[in-house]
Amino acid sequence: MSTPALTLLHQALRKGFQSLENNQKVWKSVLAECSPLMVSLGNLAEQSRALSNVQISNTPLRYFPDLEERLRFKLSHATDTVLGKLNEKMSSLQSVRDAISNQVFAVFQLYEQNTEGLDLLTITERSATAPSVSDMLEWLQDAERHYRQQFLRRKTLLLTLRADDLSRLESAPKRWESLECPSAEDRITDTLRNVSFFTESQ
Repeated sequence: MSTPALTLLHQALRKGFQSLENNQKVWKSVLAECSPLMVSLGNLAEQSRALSNVQISNTPLRYFPDLEERLRFKLSHATDTVLGKLNEKMSSLQSVRDAISNQVFAVFQLYEQNTEGLDLLTITERSATAPSVSDMLEWLQDAERHYRQQFLRRKTLLLTLRADDLSRLESAPKRWESLECPSAEDRITDTLRNVSFFTESQ
């Protein structure tokens, strides 16, 4: 039997999972845009190192005045541009993290306000179309934690990158890739599949 408190909570949970689904797509899309930028950073750092290792004065290019300075400036400017684009992407990831966190917080707040109308049997009961409230709350919490931690790790990595630190820039693409957590993303996708009947039913 559905109580007013359960109906309210079900509505909030539906909204929470719909938000999670939409934001997961945005998150994946932004990360896909970050990968080539990270590769560019690594390439630019390699070019800068190669320039440092070449004695232009000993090559036919020595007849071009200020060539090394101009090349170095160009590489430094290109690196700053890529870092700027990555910072913009981080703002998009932060928006996703905030949207998920706010939605999950709202669900838990509603749950806490209505605990008197929700006994243990009500929150642990499953049906053919709906997982239990306790399972759904846990799934939302896990997803929120995943995106919060992912954002923090990626932001921390980005904060260590500077145009003049070639070693860090060269290793950045691999370190960025190592932060990927496909198992957690798969779990979130499975969760969204598990709640699809529930979110579509009103």
